[in-house]
Amino acid sequence: MTVPALRLASWHRGSDWSELHVVVVGLGIAGFAAADALASVGSDVLVVDRTDSDRQRERGTVLEVLGVRVILGDEVVPDGTDLLVVSPGLAPSAPTVLAAQARGITVWGELELAWRLREPGAAPWLTISGTNGKTTTTLMLTAMLRAAGIRAEAVGNIGYSAVDAVMQGEVYGALAVEAAAPQLPFVSSVSPLASVCLNFAPDHVDLFGGVEAYRATKARIYERTQVAAVYNVADEQTRAMVEQADVVEGCRAIGFTLGIPGPSMLGVVDGFLVDRAFIEGRRDSAQELASFDDVVPFALHNVENALAAAALARAFGVEPAAVRQGLRDFVPAQHRIAAAGRVDGVTYVDDSKATNSHAALSSLRSYQNVVWIAGGDAKGQQFDDLVVAVAQRLRGVVLLGADRALFTQALARHAPQIPVVEVSRTDTGAMDDVVAAAARLALPGDTVLLAPACASWDMFTNYGQRGDLFAAAVAALPGGHA
Repeated sequence: MTVPALRLASWHRGSDWSELHVVVVGLGIAGFAAADALASVGSDVLVVDRTDSDRQRERGTVLEVLGVRVILGDEVVPDGTDLLVVSPGLAPSAPTVLAAQARGITVWGELELAWRLREPGAAPWLTISGTNGKTTTTLMLTAMLRAAGIRAEAVGNIGYSAVDAVMQGEVYGALAVEAAAPQLPFVSSVSPLASVCLNFAPDHVDLFGGVEAYRATKARIYERTQVAAVYNVADEQTRAMVEQADVVEGCRAIGFTLGIPGPSMLGVVDGFLVDRAFIEGRRDSAQELASFDDVVPFALHNVENALAAAALARAFGVEPAAVRQGLRDFVPAQHRIAAAGRVDGVTYVDDSKATNSHAALSSLRSYQNVVWIAGGDAKGQQFDDLVVAVAQRLRGVVLLGADRALFTQALARHAPQIPVVEVSRTDTGAMDDVVAAAARLALPGDTVLLAPACASWDMFTNYGQRGDLFAAAVAALPGGHA
């Protein structure tokens, strides 16, 4: 006998999970954690994954020992399934999802499952989304919470499953939850203490079928927020998301800005990050939180990330001194405006994590004279606006990847004077040719910047491998250091 969707709508940690027949789609980090957790609470679990790799088989073997059934090479959803739990990378329009929904099967994502599995009184969630800056902001927030003496963990899209965090029995004081767009369509009951959408720009158009669908998905980060819905004053889309969100009564809208903040905002005054939202007398005074010197690596978009993280931390009750200390303790994520070397007076910077136009624009604006390395899987993007915005900074451009022609065409239309080198190799060794070409274009004082504006999957395992190979190629240059 199946469990009706109406009953599942109110399912929680104290419910009888042994009643559920669950199919978990995907055997990555999130899928493995979901299957493990569901088996531990007594559910009948089947894991399906259309890929059949050594890694999948290894994880599948572990789960089978726990009593989980595993099918690789297919995504079958048997009759009698009560619940479909989908991994973050699965599009809401995926045939498996649509077929399950047509059959009346409830669909949850990793975050929804984690929320349902929380113990009563468990750590509150502070949720972070946005087209760019999510990981940096999540790590900054975690550092601020820890500086305040709070046992905090960064979970979700950042690489540590939220399900694992709620199931391992450790008592956290707070969870900083990074939520990517593909996770949000399958969230229905998560109620964060505070939330933010850092910014909005077209991305994942191929997954969502259009910009409006992507925007509507991002806006879900604010639903059921309890204390503070944080938005970017410079981004009208995020303000509109907050205005339209169904939040808990009493929740406040809190803005962050690179300008002088008004009441109920965090902002910047004379090189200092200040709070006019979480203090008494906010109408005519401000509380200093940190200085530009505390934001490392310094870039204006990183100041925005720091302000957003500070807003979430302050909503939780973190004191100003801990905000500053957290920024000083913060360790940047790999492949995000990371120094990769300096050779013959040229600085090499790895921003492989800039996987869309908005992120690449933020990165390019941080440097004056740039040899830009770009290209990969465009995910449905066009690059004319990006080229127009950065053309004055470009010394030259080196292109790689499946969709490099989109850049070539945009540069020909809007910056025909810029030297362009295309690398046609499709194996990972292409990065050696790319870096060598960039070194030939660069002059002393220039920056060679890997900010691809594209996903990496056409040539590399992930953006991390792309960045690692870039750094290795820089070290291999004559005058470089391994």
